[in-house]
Amino acid sequence: MKKRLSITLIMLLSLALVFAGCGSNDTSKSDKTETKDKEKTEVTSGASKTSYTDPSELKDEYDIVIVGAAGAGLSAALEAKAKGMNPVILEKMPQAGGNTLKASSGMNASETKFQKEEGINDSNDKFYEETLAGGHGTNDKEMLRFFVDNSASAIDWLDSMDIKLNNLTITGGMSVKRTHRPEDGSAVGKYLVDGLLKNVQEEEIPVFVNADVKKITQKDGKVTGVKLRLNNKEDKTISSDAVVVTTGGYGANKELIEKERPDLKGYVTTNQAGSTGDGIKMIEKLGGTTVDMDQIQVHPTVQQEKSYLIGEAVRGEGAILVSQEGKRFGNELDTRDNVTASINKLPEKSAYLIFDSGVKDRVKAIAQYDEMGFVEEGATIDELASKINVPKEELTKTLDTWNASVKNKNDEAFGRTTGMENDLSKAPYYAIKIGPGIHYTMGGVKINTNTEVLDKDGKPITGLFAAGEVTGGLHGENRIGGNSVAEIIIFGRQAGDKSAEFVKEQQ
Repeated sequence: MKKRLSITLIMLLSLALVFAGCGSNDTSKSDKTETKDKEKTEVTSGASKTSYTDPSELKDEYDIVIVGAAGAGLSAALEAKAKGMNPVILEKMPQAGGNTLKASSGMNASETKFQKEEGINDSNDKFYEETLAGGHGTNDKEMLRFFVDNSASAIDWLDSMDIKLNNLTITGGMSVKRTHRPEDGSAVGKYLVDGLLKNVQEEEIPVFVNADVKKITQKDGKVTGVKLRLNNKEDKTISSDAVVVTTGGYGANKELIEKERPDLKGYVTTNQAGSTGDGIKMIEKLGGTTVDMDQIQVHPTVQQEKSYLIGEAVRGEGAILVSQEGKRFGNELDTRDNVTASINKLPEKSAYLIFDSGVKDRVKAIAQYDEMGFVEEGATIDELASKINVPKEELTKTLDTWNASVKNKNDEAFGRTTGMENDLSKAPYYAIKIGPGIHYTMGGVKINTNTEVLDKDGKPITGLFAAGEVTGGLHGENRIGGNSVAEIIIFGRQAGDKSAEFVKEQQ
């Protein structure tokens, strides 16, 4: 009995020592961690846990207010902090990431170190000309020149923060591999958001979610801060020397879409719910002007039931598109507007992406599409044809013809020249049913290469900057896949840099 009592007392004493933290000599570190934990609130961003700043920590004044916590806003915050500023990020949604989280294919850039490592011969001039052609010559040429000339340094900047995009593929409208993806070939969006947020947190930049900015304040022609509603119940006013707007586009605003483009009524949208054009509306109230508002991109490969984008990398790595008759009907890697038009000419206005296990291995995002129930699989071409109800003979003939085209590097039928490194002969075979969906809004507020927001006379609105999909002009009438991810990083960095320069001049 005494022996049992002694053992019980020893166990209790051991537990007490553990709970008291006697196993650690660094009590200051423990206290510091507890303090930091109290300052943060845990929520989910994408598939990973992310800490956001506790609402009680919101201050009345910051050097720079950044409205929007997706790729452009996070990039702007990091650059502003590096320039010695005290920025804050305000996000109206319950989590950071915005439309960036939905980005799948990659980030376009030219003359990068990763291209050179693979012996890919590319140039900024070629990138410029192909993007200009993709936009039908309507792109803002000054913005486009800045964009291509700063694309490689943006890749290097990400790499310096352990965000490595060294896996290269191709998208429609491009002639060489300049679409940079994560090393494992996974979707670029979540990888970028997770990496940028990690660096934002390491720099101790506050990020407040459920912080819905309602108004940008102004006095004597100069921006003075913002008014917001916190957690849908508390109104706050924050003062700042500069405001950077990175709130995204309006692809989820059905009313605005129908106003600008009545012909798009009823289309599904791939945009996240927060893409409602708030930043554009606030900037217009300050006298900012817009450009290309009726230029709305419809993406050709969207899973219709879930309104989910099937990334261009699937075609870039070799997939083809077939009709319900089992036939190809166009160049799968033509520009998005042309591929969309070719699908809309089909009686069913939908098509199937057809690919093999080789494509599935090279595009990691397909595993996610499979988990979501989008992918049909067949051990043979005949089995796949039966599952998607297309003629077996036609699908077999289509694949045989395509594989011969890949072997000969000559697509006689439709003149495709890219995404032909691998044929489709590695069983099993797969299909995803797709159709067009609203994907991106090329229009937005007018800025210059310093990311300063311009008024109707072309003059900067003092203290107001913008970057990302909230802006217009860069893409013209059609955006090349992979260019929006490049845009948010390149111009997000520029907004952080130039807003910091402006604040320093005020001090």
